[in-house]
Formats: sequence, structure tokens, C-alpha cells
Amino acid sequence: MNRTTLSLIAGVGALAAVTGFAALTSPAASGANTAKAAAELPVERTSLVCPAPSISDLAETTYTSFTPVTKGTASDGKAALLSAGEGSGPAADGKGGKDEKTDKADKGAKGGKTAEADKPVLAAKEPGMPVSEDASGADSPALVGTADGKFAPGWTVQQTTEVAAGTGRGLQGVNCTAPDTEFWFPGASTAPDRTDYVHLTNPDDSAAVVDIELYGKDGALETTVGEGITVQPHSGEPILLSTLTSEKQDNVTVHVSVRSGRVGASVQALDDKLGGDWLAASADPSGSLVLPGIPKDATAVRLVAFAPGEADADLKVRLAAPSGSITPAGNETLHVKGGMTSAVDLGDVMRGEAGSLVLTPTDHSVPVVAALRVVRGKGAKQETAFIPASRAVGSRATVVDNREKGTTLSVTAPFGTAKVKVTASAGSEGGAAASKTYTVKSGTTQEVEIPVPSGLKGTYALTVETVSGGPVYASRTLAVTEDGVSAFTVQTLPDDRGMVAVPQADEDLSVLQK
Repeated sequence: MNRTTLSLIAGVGALAAVTGFAALTSPAASGANTAKAAAELPVERTSLVCPAPSISDLAETTYTSFTPVTKGTASDGKAALLSAGEGSGPAADGKGGKDEKTDKADKGAKGGKTAEADKPVLAAKEPGMPVSEDASGADSPALVGTADGKFAPGWTVQQTTEVAAGTGRGLQGVNCTAPDTEFWFPGASTAPDRTDYVHLTNPDDSAAVVDIELYGKDGALETTVGEGITVQPHSGEPILLSTLTSEKQDNVTVHVSVRSGRVGASVQALDDKLGGDWLAASADPSGSLVLPGIPKDATAVRLVAFAPGEADADLKVRLAAPSGSITPAGNETLHVKGGMTSAVDLGDVMRGEAGSLVLTPTDHSVPVVAALRVVRGKGAKQETAFIPASRAVGSRATVVDNREKGTTLSVTAPFGTAKVKVTASAGSEGGAAASKTYTVKSGTTQEVEIPVPSGLKGTYALTVETVSGGPVYASRTLAVTEDGVSAFTVQTLPDDRGMVAVPQADEDLSVLQK
């Protein structure tokens, strides 16, 4: 969603490339009078923000940071996460008053600005080696992080939270995101058994002004204070969805748009009975979408889609399974009315095999966004996670906080056979990196055998690179058992955008005569 900005100055040949908040400077011009082919160079600066992890006093959170080794980077640099600091935006309940939940959320998102706040919560050591830190309780704040030099290309941070009991109990995982100006979250809810927050984090020195729009099955929901929300500099703001509208709907699409500034945005979806997890933003609206890596033991899968604008979308629904592409019985197509949220329960569609959902237009292409709500377990032992539509792995993508047990990597090549390289990093407390190459056949999803680092101690990072063919999409499922409940979370692996194309500029003194 971010754009790359190029600025060429006569006689100098300098360039800055921005992706999220990634930047680099190109080599000086060579002196020739014709531009040469663009070179792929590593970004020099990256920014990420992490939402306040939980409002539960029982929460145990782990932050993990990792940068893959990249050729051509500077020899120095650093990467660190800091508390977002104190914020003084509108109340989370949208009314100036706060209930118990929103008061706790505010405390977790807005810590006092003290000398202690200037100390990094987490600081990287070396590329290729993950670093992690733990936090407990409901007071952990939103975090803002910056990486530069050798730590910038592909910098990845995840927060993973275990909540032992209460609303949203289970495993909640989210990748810290680059600040941006627009986000789509199909799969949120204002139903009575759900407590959903939109977390907005502003990393900049000036306030951001944000609008939040909600769309249900019949179109836009009437909201009370969703417009002109101010997020103060270096602060996090949790907004409880049920305070924005009086309408109670099971399936809601949240649209976050920023009038001024930038924010990071994520939705925390907490269910009274089905546990909870973070809902990451869907990939940009597109006529074709891929939702990768549905666990093979999923007991219920719900697809939620939304078509921005007035045009209706008609989509083919296909499941890329290990043996090939199949059509879910009774759900061959999905009709999505323009400006309205559509949902369909696919039930026990996996039948013991991992898969990925592929949405393509039946006729003319209409941009849509989509996400899956996935449930594992039965009865009182059910747990929930979300899989948004994802960008392709592209050149490289990374996911962190992988553990010796309970980690599953799913890779799908929906449109063409592909070869991928998977690298498991050294462990955060010891071990040696390992790599393996796999071929994924067209139209299939494979749960690949992870090359676990030898002598592993602690957690490790997984980096997936496209070698040939594709495009390739991937996700990681992390599962732990808590009091007999198999808690889990799923993170997709979009391209880390750690490399950018940099055209070489040359001196042209003739521009001085114009």
C-alpha cells in the first residue's frame, strides 16, 4: 500500500526508497549519460509498531525480533523496540467514560513517559539470530521499533501472548506491522459474545487523525464516534468496536483510513467461548486472493469477504489441497454485494488435510478483501485463529517465534509449480541454522518438513525464499496445549520488501541550462 518515492537531483544521483518506513541511498552516479538497469539493493531503514498485547492480568507475552542475513548491507546498524509512550487521544469507549475493559486497555497501551520508557524493550544482537523478551500482565504497552543498516532488510517482530482463562483465552499472535494509511479487516464482530478492539499505534512525532468505518451484511453500520479519532504522537489507542455502533452483527468488515499521519493497525478479536486471536489486515483489495495454510484439523472454517465500492463481486471458491485443487461441496461460488460483508460457513472442509483457500473472479474482476475464521477443537476445548488474504512470499518472507514442537509451515502454489528454499535460523539460545529446498506442485498446498536447527535451544525464525516458478503463498501455525485445550495462532508470510529496485542516475549538466 505504501508507495516508493524517487527523487533525482542533477549531478548527484541520490535516491531514497520508502516501503512502510524503509529507506536506502543509492551509489553515486557513474558518469555516463544514459541510465543503467535498476539494481536490487537492501533497504536501509525499517519501522514497525506492535499493539498493546492484552487487557488480561493472566497474559504472558513474548516479543521476538529477527533480521535475516542479507548481502550488500552496511556493516553496522541497530534494531530496537521502545514503549510507544504516553498518549492522550479520545477515550477507548468513544464517550469520554471508560468501562473496566477499556480502562485496562488504555493502561496497557499508554505507559507514562519516563526515563525507563527510553530503555529498549527488545534490542537485536546480530542478523541471523533471533532475540526474545518476556512480559507479564495487562500493563505491557504498545511498542514502536526502528531498524537501520544491516538490521533493516527483512526485519520481523512478533508478539505472542498466552492467556490462561477468561474472554479470549488461548494463544494470540500478531506480526508487528509497518505504519500505513489504510487497512481492511474482514472477520471482525460486534456480536454479544465478542469483544473486538481496533488497536491504532502512532510512531511519529505528530498526531494522526483516523476514521473507522464498519460494514455489515446490509452495508455501512451507523457509527457514533468513528470519524476524526486522534492518535497522539508515540502512543497506542485501543478502540472497542461495540462502542462505535449499537448494531450487533456476527460478521463485520472494519476499514481504517488515515486522514493525516500514519498508524499501525490490528484487530484483537476475543470470544467468550471460542478463545481469541489477532486479526491482521487483509491484502489490498484485489480480484483474486489467496488465504494460505488452513490447519488440517480445523473443525470449522468461516470465509468473510467484502467488496469496497458499489460493484458486486462473484468469486470462484477453490481449496488448494495436498493432492490438487478441489471445490468445497455446496460452496462453489460466493456472491459479494458491493459495500456489504458476506460470510459463508465452510464447516469441516479440511477433512484431515491442510489446504489454502483461493478466490478468483467467475467473470469480470472486482476488488475484494477477505479473511478466514478457523476453529480447532470441540465443545469447551475450542480455540480460534484468523487467516487474512495475504500477499505472495515474493523474494523472501520470514516468521519468528517458532518452537521445537507445535510449529507447522504450509506453502501453496495456487497458479503454477514453484520451488522454494526454507531456512531455519539459529536458535535464540543456541543451535546452527539449516536449509532445505522443496518443490510445490501447481494448485497444491504442502505442509513442508521444517529443517529444525541442530542443537536448537530457544525459538527460531523461518525464512521462505522463492527460487523459481510461483507465485508462492505461505503461513505458519503455532500450537501449544493449555489445560487440555490446543491453543493456536496463524501468521501469513508476505514479502518482507527488504530489497528495492534502484535505477542508477547519471550526471546531465544540460538540465542546468533549462
